[in-house]
Amino acid sequence: MYSAAAAAASPPRRDFISITLSPEDAVGAGGYNNSKAWRRRSCWRKWKQLSRLQRSVILFLFAFLAVCGVISYTSMGEPWKSVTNKSLDDQRTEPEIPGLKLANPAVLPAPQKADANLGNYPELSPQKPPKPPHVRRGPSNLQIKPSRRDVRLKTRHDSSRVVEEVVQADKEEKTEKSVISWRGAVIEPDQSTEPPSIKIKEPEKPSSVEAEDQKEPVPINERQMAVIEAFRHAWKGYKDFAWGHDELKPLSKSYSEWFGLGLTLIDALDTMWILGLKEEFEEARKWVANNLVFDKNVDVNLFESTIRILGGLLSTYHLSGDSLFLEKAKDIGNRLMPAFKTPSKIPYSDVNIGRGTAHPPRWTSDSTVAEVTSIQLEFRELSRLTGDEKFQKAVDEVMKHVHTLSGKNDGLVPMFINTNSGQFTHLGVYTLGARADSYYEYLLKQWIQGGKKENELLEDYMRAIEGVKKHLLQRSQPKKLTFVGELAHGHFSAKMDHLVCFLPGTLALGAHNGLTADHMKLAEALIETCYQMYAQVETGLSPEIVHFNLHAQKGHKDVEIKPADRHNLLRPETVESLFYMYRFTGDKKYQDWGWEILQNFNKYTRVPTGGYTSINNVQNPSNPEPRDKMESFFLGETLKYMFLLFSDDVDLINLDKYVFNTEAHPLPIWAPA
Repeated sequence: MYSAAAAAASPPRRDFISITLSPEDAVGAGGYNNSKAWRRRSCWRKWKQLSRLQRSVILFLFAFLAVCGVISYTSMGEPWKSVTNKSLDDQRTEPEIPGLKLANPAVLPAPQKADANLGNYPELSPQKPPKPPHVRRGPSNLQIKPSRRDVRLKTRHDSSRVVEEVVQADKEEKTEKSVISWRGAVIEPDQSTEPPSIKIKEPEKPSSVEAEDQKEPVPINERQMAVIEAFRHAWKGYKDFAWGHDELKPLSKSYSEWFGLGLTLIDALDTMWILGLKEEFEEARKWVANNLVFDKNVDVNLFESTIRILGGLLSTYHLSGDSLFLEKAKDIGNRLMPAFKTPSKIPYSDVNIGRGTAHPPRWTSDSTVAEVTSIQLEFRELSRLTGDEKFQKAVDEVMKHVHTLSGKNDGLVPMFINTNSGQFTHLGVYTLGARADSYYEYLLKQWIQGGKKENELLEDYMRAIEGVKKHLLQRSQPKKLTFVGELAHGHFSAKMDHLVCFLPGTLALGAHNGLTADHMKLAEALIETCYQMYAQVETGLSPEIVHFNLHAQKGHKDVEIKPADRHNLLRPETVESLFYMYRFTGDKKYQDWGWEILQNFNKYTRVPTGGYTSINNVQNPSNPEPRDKMESFFLGETLKYMFLLFSDDVDLINLDKYVFNTEAHPLPIWAPA
């Protein structure tokens, strides 16, 4: 045991070999001499001495660095390349060559001297102050940024313009082969008569139709400034004495209620936007946001609430882009839908917007034809914006039903229709005045709104105008004024409502959209008559109804006025048609006629403390007998059309992009799908 332990404790034996080399031998044998070959062999020995794991890690790091280098070079190369190209382009830029004309040069109007009379209104700002393109008119704080979807659609539209231009010639050639003429109207027989927007399933954004092709702003002129002053005077009376109520009573400095929904304020919203009255618009918007509530136990007239409230909210939404107005429009639109719950689908005239019930007038089960066929523009647009087809489906069923009815006389329709049977009543009486007027207007405007594809509407419109020519047109004596009378059971009456003065503008609009040139000739004759309904009256203001002399009588004018008809309600129809006529012809006489009418409104209907009043007697300049009521359409229609009439800016509500409802609220024309 001892010997084993001793052996274990003894140190291990080591053997050594000693070799001695001389310096000459070492060098000659290839020892260290600081040469490149020696260094390479030394590095290789060190590399081989590393473990396999170490060598793998080093190789991975080198590969990773190489990849990073390639990526960095690629990302940095493009900016350097663009900078280099830009500098080269700058160097190549040549000075402008005299006489060289660009394809689309920017045109700036020559500086204009300020109108001498504008000094009377120092607080008013220009109609369209210089600003960057694609900026909407109106209060800047109401601008809404476009959604990503809108930006994508805009980009797609811009990028497709070149393609559209290339194929345009081919499209025109195909169109020439496919269209046919129906009494001078252009009709495409292969177009579907289904309403274009009924297929829309998602909400639409504001049209912004005026954003493209923006031209230099046109300064406000003296006459437009006078309209702005008139509006502000009317608005002052409403704000001071009737704020938030339906209509102003300017003489008694109070108000009257119809629906209790602020009709005047809502009717005037888009007028304020168009006139550029930012402060007034903002005040009205706050009232809409905080005080306009439709959950009320109140009966409203379907037609009046549609054209004034729904139409006004939709129009203001499109002009301002403010979604508040669309939300309010959806609310009132849904509350009006119970009116269509009738056996015939012809809507009742009255709706309780709080209870969700509807009913006809107490004295009859009839509705007027104009009322049930003049709500389509608004409900169709509401469907397009919301994606809910129920609104358009309801009003389209009405038009399709009326299209098939008997009882018409060469396209002319009776004034009443029964909500139970769906048939015309009071047959044999035909007029373009009250209870039938806007039926004819909306036939054309629906066709325009929908992109000129619904041929049934156009056919009904063209037949109706032929019926007017055949049965209702006559000439007066002594000036041979062309007028539109009425037909009652085969008997012609030389009675013409002021309401009929919508017709010249509608005819001109149709002619502008490709219908027969005869319509424009008739429009020119009729607008002369409508002007004479003012010019031949002592106050220069038209009565509600006139009768024309068919036979020359010594000492008699063309126009005769009965005592019951000599009131003036500040109506817009003549000014409306003057606007269309001037926009399409450029004839300054239409502006001059409108200026005369505005001056007479100021002379005989203006109330010093604020507001304007309708009058009872247009034949008595010394005492026109004011009625103490300012209708909401005076701000919503009359002054709006006045302002547009006096403007030389065709892009101020461009009639190739907008169509007005019968309360002068512009709605966009639908772009082709």
